[in-house]
Amino acid sequence: MVETIKSYAVAYVPKAALAIAVLVVGFWLVKKLCGQLEKRLEVKGVDPTLRPFVLSFIRVGLKLLIIISVGSMLGVATTSFVAVIGAAGLAVGLALQGQLSNFAGGALILFLKPFVVGDFIEAQGVMGSVQAVRIFDTILLTPDNKTVHVPNGALSNGVLTNYSAQELRRVDLTFGIGYGDNIDKARSIIEDIAQNNDKVLKDPAPFVGLMELGDSSVNFAVRLWATGADYWDVYFCTQEAVKKAFDENNVSIPFPQMDVHTSA
Repeated sequence: MVETIKSYAVAYVPKAALAIAVLVVGFWLVKKLCGQLEKRLEVKGVDPTLRPFVLSFIRVGLKLLIIISVGSMLGVATTSFVAVIGAAGLAVGLALQGQLSNFAGGALILFLKPFVVGDFIEAQGVMGSVQAVRIFDTILLTPDNKTVHVPNGALSNGVLTNYSAQELRRVDLTFGIGYGDNIDKARSIIEDIAQNNDKVLKDPAPFVGLMELGDSSVNFAVRLWATGADYWDVYFCTQEAVKKAFDENNVSIPFPQMDVHTSA
């Protein structure tokens, strides 16, 4: 028994040690190679959306080749090894159909480019800036600084809104005044505020129009145009300015009321 163990040790320990060394060094080289490749892709100006996807694909492929080589060094027949991987891949593929869908979705996103890294999008009930597009998911950073991973399959097949695709955005606002207030005066106040705001574009021109005669107020529709970066500044500043101007000019902003009459 001892002699048998010694013979096996002499035969396989050096192979095992060499295989472990190859595995460790190989994985280290893959890490260094991918790091250098990432820098090269950045220097060449490759689309930031494409870089994480390509690097992930190359990293997985190279590591798989190293594992096959290590198995061959330990005496595992390469053909058998590939057959086992193929059978395992088929089984895993059937079990992980959703992930395969995510992989295909990632490829579609990279090909069709409905968004790129840095765009602000809304999809699958989530809004955020695109941080990276990976093999199986897309990473979004929400306005309140939460990181959300959205599966690429759902992202490529669902409704997606890209707020960064167009340079300009329209700011839609509604202001109500009382039935006893002067309509022309209120319209003039809103128009002056829009004209005096440097972040509101003059072309397309601001629009202020009477939208409806509501149950308790006369409502104006206000349509202002701004760049995507100035959208929220225009949205919040305009509402504050209109409220202050209405107060200074005695223009009322009514709220829903209900009159209840009782009989003695």
